[in-house]
Amino acid sequence: MRVLVVEDERVLADTIATGLRREAMAVDVAYDGASALERTSVNDYDVVVLDRDLPRVHGDEVCRSLVAEGATVRVLMLTAAGELDDKVEGLSIGADDYLAKPFAFAELIARIRALGRRSAPPLPPVLERAGVRLDPARREVTRDDRPVDLTPKEFAVLEVLMRGQGTVVSAEQLLEKAWDENIDPFTNVVRVTMMTLRKKLGEPQVIETVPGAGYRL
Repeated sequence: MRVLVVEDERVLADTIATGLRREAMAVDVAYDGASALERTSVNDYDVVVLDRDLPRVHGDEVCRSLVAEGATVRVLMLTAAGELDDKVEGLSIGADDYLAKPFAFAELIARIRALGRRSAPPLPPVLERAGVRLDPARREVTRDDRPVDLTPKEFAVLEVLMRGQGTVVSAEQLLEKAWDENIDPFTNVVRVTMMTLRKKLGEPQVIETVPGAGYRL
């Protein structure tokens, strides 16, 4: 899942981003509304975590712009304006969810994952394929009932493959969904991650390389 965190309090923004990356999400950060619009114009995000009171372009205008463009991205407003009228207003301009500060980080993660499921074709909350079982909420993976210990990045790559439901996923799609905008697209990071993921999943191999196209599980 790829997430954009838009928050002008840099310490808070970076803390949220770090926590979400530990949950195997690819996260970009924007510190003002104009930067957020620039990023959403070039990257495909599943969820935008959006503060309302932003410099340059107000968060409400960012939300309205995404709605007007017909973007499929889900918007979670995360703001100190937590009164009922504030929530009603935020939802009325197009936000999909609203969470007031201060907040529990576990609740933020749960809400982001729920919105992420809505931004894609419906799939069961626990993914199973070829003897592999992946539970995004619990961050657990098993292969034929054997626990598999994965790094956050390996977990993210496996989740993208499993959500492909047997279709070919290109290296570019993996970079888009499992890494953030700081990754060098010309590195061999996808190939290296795939090698370690295959080793951990064990035999027989369940991840197929499709020459010139990508990978399939």
